[in-house]
Amino acid sequence: MSIIPPASKPRRKPPAESAHDGPTLDLERYVPAFITFIANKLSNSATALYQRKFGVNVTEWRIMSLLAIEPGIPASRICQVIGFDKGPVSRTLAMMQKRGLISVRTDPDDGRTHMISLTTKGCATHDQVIVAAFDRERRLLSCLSHDEQEVLIDLLRRLHNNLGAVTGDGG
Repeated sequence: MSIIPPASKPRRKPPAESAHDGPTLDLERYVPAFITFIANKLSNSATALYQRKFGVNVTEWRIMSLLAIEPGIPASRICQVIGFDKGPVSRTLAMMQKRGLISVRTDPDDGRTHMISLTTKGCATHDQVIVAAFDRERRLLSCLSHDEQEVLIDLLRRLHNNLGAVTGDGG
């Protein structure tokens, strides 16, 4: 199956003199493109669903899911795990705090650090969204056998652990 969706209207082939003469990507085999296309489509559809049903976007969901696993973590840890810059995470946290989904407390051991946790409302929202998230994952992976799913998870984990090879920061 092609990852490039068919055009809605037939396109005329461009004249040969306008075609690029150098190397081009084979989007059927270039792994970063596959990962990016899948991530973008999953993220966009998750935001649409989660916003409509639960009032949270996918970035808020990612933060909520991490806070359910690691309550009381600082914003720097959130940035490290989900791979977002400090600015967007700070803005999202401020919006989540204003809506009563998270609480932010000063770390008693380090007054410069803030500990972020889900509130009761945040936990309740998390518990609703996670049902939809697991259902989306189940439907996405339904084309794979259990063994294939395990292989995919292992391969993705290995790629994630090897990101330092291209990011230059060890991960």
